[in-house]
Amino acid sequence: MRKGMGTLVFFAVVGLVFLAIGTLQAVDVPDQVKIYESAIKDHKKGPVIFSHKKHSEEYKVACTECHHVYKDGKNTWKEGDPVQKCSACHDPGKKQGNAPKLQLAFHQNCQGCHKELKDKQGPWKKCADCHSEKE
Repeated sequence: MRKGMGTLVFFAVVGLVFLAIGTLQAVDVPDQVKIYESAIKDHKKGPVIFSHKKHSEEYKVACTECHHVYKDGKNTWKEGDPVQKCSACHDPGKKQGNAPKLQLAFHQNCQGCHKELKDKQGPWKKCADCHSEKE
């Protein structure tokens, strides 16, 4: 009986540790993210300073709108999972399978979302609305 209770306590502690790690990962998200991919050789525009906090907290954009890992056609990424660089799957030079080129993936995701808004809130037409000066 005592051995069973020890095992139960052990697994409860391990579960709490994993829960705490997931919470800490969510807290470690920066307020702003600089979107500038060094894998792109010829930048025509400067980086995009993306307000992660504003999109997630104020606009209530789900994490899975941007973060994804596709398996069998479904996004299996969930909050707390590691976030890969976009270039891990989106090649800057060419389409890889179903993954569009990197710049196209950025533009489709960001512009596509803003175009879908009924009153066209947020930037989506002019490059300078998102991109800062070229570095």
